[in-house]
Amino acid sequence: MQLDLENKIALVTGSTKGIGFAIAEQLAKEGAKVIVNGRKEEAVAAAALRIKKETPHAQIEGFAGDLADEEGAERLFKRYPEVDILINNLGIYEPKPFEEITDDDWRRYFEINVLSGARLSRGYLGGMIRKGWGRIVFISSESGVQIPVEMIHYGMTKTAQLALSRGLAERCMGTGVTVNAILPGPTRSEGVEDFVVQLSGGKSFEAVEKEFINKVRPSSLIQRFAKVEEVAALVVFACSPLASAITGASLRVDGGVVRSCF
Repeated sequence: MQLDLENKIALVTGSTKGIGFAIAEQLAKEGAKVIVNGRKEEAVAAAALRIKKETPHAQIEGFAGDLADEEGAERLFKRYPEVDILINNLGIYEPKPFEEITDDDWRRYFEINVLSGARLSRGYLGGMIRKGWGRIVFISSESGVQIPVEMIHYGMTKTAQLALSRGLAERCMGTGVTVNAILPGPTRSEGVEDFVVQLSGGKSFEAVEKEFINKVRPSSLIQRFAKVEEVAALVVFACSPLASAITGASLRVDGGVVRSCF
């Protein structure tokens, strides 16, 4: 599609692999100037090179830094004082029994998955409002609606992102800035694939995928994990001028896992 994103400056946090990388790649293909982010210089450079190989005309820059802390965010703001599109994709996850989730775990998950996005949104919102155009997207999860018992701390952060994105959208009423949350379901990213295979004791991903869908997400209507490109397609559309009437929404790309029409 022609999404009219040429020369829009887009920051995608946590974008050296997985869903974040797919979003950065598709934004670049649509002509946006994309800032790829990761904690390590090597990973950022490798991700930028991958995108350039696939899309030679891509306008790619990299920012290596941990955007879950204030110091990293301040360095980012000094280097890039304004962006047109902010994708709050940075996040962590792990299965852990509730009884073993420590206070430090709760704080860490909130700071990385929620506070990082709030901080970056606060830093970039003023510039978007002054220009009368901007897009802020939080990559939440269907786990924010259906809290996974094996990852309650993770689910909590994904629910918090929904509240944050809705409240921020209302703050942006009438400004030309839209704020939305995207809710992926089980998605076959590199990190998830490696994680699943490790936990399975060496089974193929395909075997584990079938078992997971049958036992853990039987409500899936596509009966498989989504591809990162499928998630990215919705995110990129939500960033475009074509989606100017979509704001304050929780947009699901969950394969029908959530058994609800709303």
